[in-house]
Amino acid sequence: MPVVPGHQVVGTVEKTVGNSEGLKEGDRVGIAWIYSACGECYHCRKGEENLCPDFTATGRDMDGGYAEYMTVPAAYAHPIPEDLGDKEAAPLLCAGAIGYRSLFLTGISNGERLGMTGFGASGHLVLRMAKHIYPDSEIFVFARSEEQREFAKELGASWTGDTEEKSPEKLHAIIDTTPAWKPVVEALGNLEPAGRLVINAIRKEKADQDYLQKLNYSQHLWMEKEIKSVANVTREDVKQVLKVAAKFNIKPDVETYLLEEANRALMDLIKGSSRGAKVLEIA
Repeated sequence: MPVVPGHQVVGTVEKTVGNSEGLKEGDRVGIAWIYSACGECYHCRKGEENLCPDFTATGRDMDGGYAEYMTVPAAYAHPIPEDLGDKEAAPLLCAGAIGYRSLFLTGISNGERLGMTGFGASGHLVLRMAKHIYPDSEIFVFARSEEQREFAKELGASWTGDTEEKSPEKLHAIIDTTPAWKPVVEALGNLEPAGRLVINAIRKEKADQDYLQKLNYSQHLWMEKEIKSVANVTREDVKQVLKVAAKFNIKPDVETYLLEEANRALMDLIKGSSRGAKVLEIA
């Protein structure tokens, strides 16, 4: 507070001022988690604007989409492909973009085994993208609820299990999309030597931190296993995930809520009764 939340937003350009980067009134655009970066620092010059010390986030540092109107620098507004509806495009702007970034940070090649622990808005988009980008790779999903595991199977997962289960084969990489520590420890035990765990989370719950006491060096980290975190997204991540979604007709499963039902949507997430992404309609 008092920042207005809402960090993956689809709307129509109502007005432009100054350099509009080719956008005009009436264009349908998306605003992602990245609201702006300095463009001049060491990381920005390397194309790592997600690591910019002046990185600002939509709905955290600047007013976001839970409002009738919002403003954004034109260079950070993304045209939405015609084949994507508003509800389908919105989850791609954070869950999809960060999932895309996570997928490529795994470093896997086609045919190598990929694991995912947690299967919500980002997870189900990662699975859909991975099936097209790495068609010969088996995908193993660890999820806390039977509903999420069944959903993963519907989307083409080779195997599904609970968070604590051992995968039938060791995996070359695993993406963790949960806010807890338990899946991190369990995932490390399912990695191949030199495997990489990519943690796609802004923070981890303190209440679950005691689970780290189960971390055993020889069992979980030995043999050159890696842990890599994902921080924010770049504009290029957003552009690429929109391009991939349009090319392969990747559309998220969405549950729609009215704005005044936002608290119920959050409670549904907490309870784990989630299938795909949740979208608030504000118009």
